[in-house]
Amino acid sequence: MPAVTIRNLSDETHRALKVRAAQHGRSAEAEMRDILESAVRPAERLRLGSALSALSRKAGLTNADFGALEQARDKTPATPMSFE
Repeated sequence: MPAVTIRNLSDETHRALKVRAAQHGRSAEAEMRDILESAVRPAERLRLGSALSALSRKAGLTNADFGALEQARDKTPATPMSFE
């Protein structure tokens, strides 16, 4: 698992992190992981599966519709390309 080193962190910021970690009942390292995770992977980010599900519901599609599509699709394996 990757490790990150943060250099030149001010004493005030370090103290504030330790206080915040104590308020949440975890280590300073765990608090920093949580802060970074929240910053780069916000809860309100677009989730592709949820977006596709909402789109199909809006269009009125059902599982039966997808079953019909699955039966109708061509299942023949693709022919590999030749570079000769």
